[in-house]
Amino acid sequence: MPSKTGLLLLDRSRQVAVQIHEILKERILSVSLEPGSVLSRAALQDEFGVSQTPVRDALLRLQEDGLVDIFPQYATRVSRIDIDHARQAQFLRLSVEVEALRRLSVESPKETAAALEAVLNEQERFADPATYDRFDALDREFHRVLYERSRSLMLWKVMRRQSVHLDRLRRLNLPMPGKMQSLLIEHRAIVTAIARGDGQAAEAAMRTHLSGTLSIIEEIRTRFPDFILNEAANSPPPRAFPGKV
Repeated sequence: MPSKTGLLLLDRSRQVAVQIHEILKERILSVSLEPGSVLSRAALQDEFGVSQTPVRDALLRLQEDGLVDIFPQYATRVSRIDIDHARQAQFLRLSVEVEALRRLSVESPKETAAALEAVLNEQERFADPATYDRFDALDREFHRVLYERSRSLMLWKVMRRQSVHLDRLRRLNLPMPGKMQSLLIEHRAIVTAIARGDGQAAEAAMRTHLSGTLSIIEEIRTRFPDFILNEAANSPPPRAFPGKV
């Protein structure tokens, strides 16, 4: 939240670099900071009202996440989306979440379905272009519940770290006509199958659900050619990002 001076207020009881990292990471994942955008350290220092050290530390964390490219003495820019990384993240998610569904469909089908149903009902309320952010957050919460119910929350943290490129692709895909409605239908199919204790149907529904974004990758690449990493070409120079980051 900005202060009266225009500076973004930070919680001084927490590490400043951690907070800047969290804020910038969310901007990148939501594509409000577009792939290829230049991040000015001086502008970030001004925005957050901090010295260069926490900004540098935050950017180094983002580099470890694979979300920025740092060119020493030159520039720091938001990384382009790595399709291969996204495919591997999808494979990892599918492996873990399908196994979670198999177990939960046997061990606690009614309870798991009820927990997922509560999230799904809330998500349906935000299926509107004006509330992308809330809809997307509830989409993640739907899947987090699977990890929680299967007592695998440590894996959820690992998955979140590994899914940054897949998340950005999904965010580009989300505003496409009918996408939110399709996600709701897919979530509903998963919940229905679990409630019946039908592990095979739940697995099939999850495979369909997790394949959606990468199944139209060429359409996304065509619509956003500058956002996707082109491994066959040399990395293009950073481009300026209009306005304050």
